[in-house]
Amino acid sequence: MTKHDLSRRQILALVAGLLAASPLAAAEPVAITVVKDPDCSCCEAWIDVLRADGFAVTVRVIDYDALQALKVQSGIPAPMRSCHTARVEGYVIEGHVPPADIRRLLAERPAALGLAVPGMPLGAPGMGPEDQREAYDVHLITPDGQTRVFAHYDAA
Repeated sequence: MTKHDLSRRQILALVAGLLAASPLAAAEPVAITVVKDPDCSCCEAWIDVLRADGFAVTVRVIDYDALQALKVQSGIPAPMRSCHTARVEGYVIEGHVPPADIRRLLAERPAALGLAVPGMPLGAPGMGPEDQREAYDVHLITPDGQTRVFAHYDAA
């Protein structure tokens, strides 16, 4: 049997290495760019939700017509459109998508254009009290413009 005595320096180096490799150390803020028109206050509320969840948010303010053109250019189907559009790691995020669903999208990395919460459902992030939430779906937009339910939220 061989006895191994670790020095204090070796133990500290081992602990530092384990901490550096941990998911907590690797978790840097996810950069997301939100594009909105200047008159939308619910967009600001959604941005606050993203920041509180640890996203690094950049905001671009453009006029309504330019925002609508961006939605078309991004491939967002008309029934999926909402008040603001965001980009994160190559995906488009349309509307009041919960931060947890954005993180799930980034973890799973499906072949998709992105996620959408069409309209502005009451109780979605940035859209009023969650305890008054109406049921809504988060849709995955596929590269061919089709959609399927990615997540469902029941009414409160």
